[in-house]
Amino acid sequence: MSAAASPRIAVVTGGTRGIGLACAEHLLAAGHRVAVFSTQAARVDKAREDLSRKFGADNVIADAVDLRQPDILAGFFDKVRAAWSSPAVLVCNAGFSPKHAGKRLAFDAIPLKEWNDVLAVNLTGAMLCCQLAVPAMAANSFGRIILIGSMGARALPRSAGASYVASKSALAGMARSLVSEYASPGVTINTVAPGNILTEMMVCPGTQITQAALAQIPAGRMGRPNDIAVVVAFLASDQADFINGAIIDVNGGQYVPS
Repeated sequence: MSAAASPRIAVVTGGTRGIGLACAEHLLAAGHRVAVFSTQAARVDKAREDLSRKFGADNVIADAVDLRQPDILAGFFDKVRAAWSSPAVLVCNAGFSPKHAGKRLAFDAIPLKEWNDVLAVNLTGAMLCCQLAVPAMAANSFGRIILIGSMGARALPRSAGASYVASKSALAGMARSLVSEYASPGVTINTVAPGNILTEMMVCPGTQITQAALAQIPAGRMGRPNDIAVVVAFLASDQADFINGAIIDVNGGQYVPS
């Protein structure tokens, strides 16, 4: 899709930093109009300013939205439709992985509230976004849903807690259901599973955990947000219309499925 073509509308959840922000930048560079949100107003304001400066204010919407508040989330999608049109691309990236003093909690120590909050954002939030976007995609015979999973949901988790792993594992099942129900020409649902990516969610580089992880990556480096964003931008493109229901691992060879 070129910038000269009629712009498609993309929504990127958790799109104000790290992987989400990189995805927004790549989609804007490909000619989309992009709406992003996250929970922290200061990050939203900075993302709006930076993206508008690079790609034009008319091509960017950025708001503070909490995925645990369905009415506010629905209002955000209403705002996008009123300003532009129904999203043709949805990148479900928002998520968090609780750490305590830099470490995951033991399974039997996870508070119920923490478990529920993680699933509410990482899984239920993605489900709500899909409900708000996919019917119009099916009606318009074009749609790209891209779920951001995790290597922790594909291999034995080393640092991620059980709530995070469970939420990201469940995305694969949701993707299969979406493919089954919305299997039609023009609509695809895929999952990208990042490995160790240098973002704020990751334990600080240089720690024993990250050094051990680095030693297991054949590519010889940690991943960067752009490594994920280029895959997302491709999956959102016309060229990816025969990729559907896939889980694409982006981890430098740290995990290789059989």
